[in-house]
Amino acid sequence: MSQLSITLLRMGFLVLLWAMVLSAIAVLRADLYGTRITSRGRGREARPAPAEKTAAPSRAGTGIRTGSISTKAPSNAHLSVTAGPLKGTTIPLGSAPVLVGRASTCTLVIDDDYCSAKHCRVYLDATTWMVEDLGSTNGTYLGNQKVTDPVPFREGDVIRIGATALELRR
Repeated sequence: MSQLSITLLRMGFLVLLWAMVLSAIAVLRADLYGTRITSRGRGREARPAPAEKTAAPSRAGTGIRTGSISTKAPSNAHLSVTAGPLKGTTIPLGSAPVLVGRASTCTLVIDDDYCSAKHCRVYLDATTWMVEDLGSTNGTYLGNQKVTDPVPFREGDVIRIGATALELRR
């Protein structure tokens, strides 16, 4: 082999090695600092803090990130966090499904090691609320039963995801 081809192989190996090192650093950084939170609003409005945390378009101080929640079919039902770091937070339920997980695109963002990026969803099927596990690693539990297929979610039922508990209330 010529000296030029050996030098090119060395440089290629060095570039590949640095690419692997930088990707490992990026993974460690993402694990240490969590998901990147992006603002979806056009501006923050100064409003007095409500007595109870509620998912609102401004999301100021609630600790949750929401997608657009459609209220075409108004419902007085809401999803309430009864245990975990977001205890006291409520999400009004409308005709759009509520996605729960660690990803910033979810309606309810739970920063928990036992929660998958897109963990489960709660949706309205005709007149019945349903909960569906989206292939999470650690599972979604309705009461003490592990959710594998979409199951009915009734008033007073509790969903457990890691340290977080969600309850359907009216």
